[in-house]
Amino acid sequence: MINTALPGLDQAPVPPSPRTVGVRALVRQRPLLTFFVLSCLVSWWPAVVAAFGSSEGGLAGFGPFVAAVIVLALTQGRSGVKDLLARMIKWRVGPRAYLVAFGIPIVITAVAILLTIATGAAMPSAAALGAWTQIPLMVALMLLIPGMGGAWEEPGFRGFALGRLEERFGLSAAPLLLGAFWVVWHLPLFLNGAILLTDVLVILAVSVVIAAVYHSARDSVLIAMLLHATNNALGGEFARQLFTGSDAARLGVFVAAAWVLLATAVIVRQRRRRGSRKG
Repeated sequence: MINTALPGLDQAPVPPSPRTVGVRALVRQRPLLTFFVLSCLVSWWPAVVAAFGSSEGGLAGFGPFVAAVIVLALTQGRSGVKDLLARMIKWRVGPRAYLVAFGIPIVITAVAILLTIATGAAMPSAAALGAWTQIPLMVALMLLIPGMGGAWEEPGFRGFALGRLEERFGLSAAPLLLGAFWVVWHLPLFLNGAILLTDVLVILAVSVVIAAVYHSARDSVLIAMLLHATNNALGGEFARQLFTGSDAARLGVFVAAAWVLLATAVIVRQRRRRGSRKG
């Protein structure tokens, strides 16, 4: 008798190894924990390299994005990854979302700069102030280049982690809990002096504000990325180059105060809305 079966087609599929099954089961049981651990592992390698004196250190800002993709691939497969990528290019959200994403960082940075100068800081040079023309380019580069300027943190922190934290801890607590982890994630930058201690408050407050903006834009990760990139371009790349020493520290205090006030207003407004719905 002639064997008409095609080679390989009549063979049973090779079952996954016990190790692979064990890893997937662990990730599915603890997706958030896995995400947080992977985010740090993927993001902190520049700091590890710097510990051996071969670089200045820092963070690989694409770490949260990579961690989210890995966890989604292991827990939801291709559909989960595609959903995240779709929300990263979700641009049809209405003009108000764009106005907020660009407007909040502009207003906070401008107010902080003016207050810093008004309280005695040295007036920045015309050349330093003229660098504002580079801000649009910096925002574009931060959006397009993974790891540059923080925007690519958003697919992980807001696109993946926020909703899952909200399911477990509620809409009010989740942004603060995520903000606390976000502070820990920034640890290498605190240790090498790249960011100020007042940025602990900034990170916590920004986490609350971005969560609100993200949800108002129908969970558009793109809007969260725009807000993050604009804020880092204005606050980190522009405003902090205008002042040095105690003046820079004063700017940091005003920036932190502005973000905390805005975050407080967001929390109060959210609680009033929930109260009115219950009533």
